[in-house]
Amino acid sequence: MSEEKAEKRGLFSFFLFRKTPDKKPVLFWIWNFLCITAAAVLTGAVSLMLAYGNYPFGIFKGYFKVPLIAVLNILPVLVLTYLLYFITGRSWIAHLIVSGIVTAASVGDYYKLRFRDDPFIAADIPAITTGLKVSGNYEITVGVRVVAAFAFVLLSTLFLAFFVRGRIRFRFRTIGIVAALLAAWPVALWCLDGGTFDSLENFNYSGANRWSDTQKQITRGFVYPFIHSIPDAIPQKPAGYSDARAREILSPYENEDIPEDKKVNIIGIQLEAFNDFERLGVEGIDEKVYEKWHELEKESLTGTLVTNIFAGGTIDTERCFLTGLSELDNFRAPVGSYVRYFTSQGYFTEGAHASYDWFYNRKVINSYIGFDEYWFKENRYDEFITGIVGMDDVMIPDILELFRSRDKSVPYFNFSVTYQGHGPYADDNLFAWGDGFWEGDGCSDASYMILNNYFGSIADTSERISWFVDELRDDPDPVVVVMYGDHNPWLGNGNSVYIELGVDLDVSEEQGFYNYFSTEYLIWANDAAKDALGIDPKGKGPTVSACFLMNVLFDECGLGRGPAYMQFTTDFMKECPVVNTTGFYLEDGKITTEPSEKLSGSLGDLRIAEYYRKHHTD
Repeated sequence: MSEEKAEKRGLFSFFLFRKTPDKKPVLFWIWNFLCITAAAVLTGAVSLMLAYGNYPFGIFKGYFKVPLIAVLNILPVLVLTYLLYFITGRSWIAHLIVSGIVTAASVGDYYKLRFRDDPFIAADIPAITTGLKVSGNYEITVGVRVVAAFAFVLLSTLFLAFFVRGRIRFRFRTIGIVAALLAAWPVALWCLDGGTFDSLENFNYSGANRWSDTQKQITRGFVYPFIHSIPDAIPQKPAGYSDARAREILSPYENEDIPEDKKVNIIGIQLEAFNDFERLGVEGIDEKVYEKWHELEKESLTGTLVTNIFAGGTIDTERCFLTGLSELDNFRAPVGSYVRYFTSQGYFTEGAHASYDWFYNRKVINSYIGFDEYWFKENRYDEFITGIVGMDDVMIPDILELFRSRDKSVPYFNFSVTYQGHGPYADDNLFAWGDGFWEGDGCSDASYMILNNYFGSIADTSERISWFVDELRDDPDPVVVVMYGDHNPWLGNGNSVYIELGVDLDVSEEQGFYNYFSTEYLIWANDAAKDALGIDPKGKGPTVSACFLMNVLFDECGLGRGPAYMQFTTDFMKECPVVNTTGFYLEDGKITTEPSEKLSGSLGDLRIAEYYRKHHTD
């Protein structure tokens, strides 16, 4: 363009129409990059359109009310699109690859949310084939959003192919590749940063429940939480692990069947925040709180159960008991468990929890653990509870109902989890139980309320458990019941009530460790079970971690040596019956954080065997 024409059009126009070294006007390249950017941004937006599944549309609007959520979902798509553009030199190829992958994954996430109320994360990738096989069990309907998503991929790719045809010279593409890779690094770190991820937990809860892991996940979109989940998808194998080494460790043991004449019915009940505070030295507790529980203890085997948790984290104790694992993973596929062993022995396995099926993702993970059936608020208890969740007046009688309505032609295993006793407990009023459950001294009015509410709940639970056992006492069908508390209760912020009561929670000292981490377990058998098994479980049982409680049950009830993994851990228990995830071990009768050289070697074998069990169901 001549200087005379430039003067007429102005300098800005001159800049737009001047030729670049490849003889294309600058305006051509501006158009090129604007279209590529728009295509990437829209791909991220389409993913967000699918990310909330069947949950309220308000969650989608929330992605943009909190701009950081939208940015973290779109920015990775943008960077990857440009990286592939500079690699391939074709905008439509780069966009087709990125938008195709992102949209396909987003659609997969959409259907997984619809069918299982479980988001698609990186750890699910190895199970994609299995997921596709079982997808035939669901009625798949193609909704408007899914059609719109794939239509976008097709039309936007065609648009770029015909109208965005800029081809960058090789040397500039090299520069672009380096620039895109340099940009990808901070974007990846930002997406993986735990602080940023956690900070978004308090945002975008329109129509979602912040206590649901699934709903917390979807409020952050799809692309961003998927990237954030990548590190957790990479299994951290213990030192010296190989499948061959794991099989070698387990090779001295072989799965043993429960003798046919000893396949009695088994009911396990995990009692929410249930513990005997009299054994902690707390005074002022009315005798009616634990009266029925103590009566039951006299005709049962009882012992100390050491958990990994305090005042929360129910599923840790629950899943340690069911799997025999001392350390848990975020299960994303079928896992080895004692539930599966019972199934292999011909048992029908079921359980109940009169709360939401999404709570701790139980609906999904209980299927991975291997239950034949599990009952929740959504598929059972909504019909006959008046509150938000079912308390023990609902749960305990229904466990009995499930037992009595079972198929009596096969043995039966039930593992149920109560909700009553779940904190926090009101500190400004007396709940349903009234007062008179704790009349001690030295506590504030708020602590008085908390303690009476907690002990009132415990007294009610004890009464209902006593009734439950009485109903089974003369039942002609043999049944063994194992019950335990999952963890100590919440008693005030900062453990304020424990402090006022003078309960030692210093885990650096042995007494404080037990006060902090331990609850109780109880194993009871009716007369029919005692006759069938030739047992009478009473007295004091061993102190064990939750992962070893099933071993105690099998040993005390004469059910045999059980599966190979149980036999291995039974031998390990002789050396170390308590393995706590905070690094405490019970060795030679003493709690220690410094295991001996011999125990360290055994712990190494335990970690290898556990890792194998987490990834194999045999």
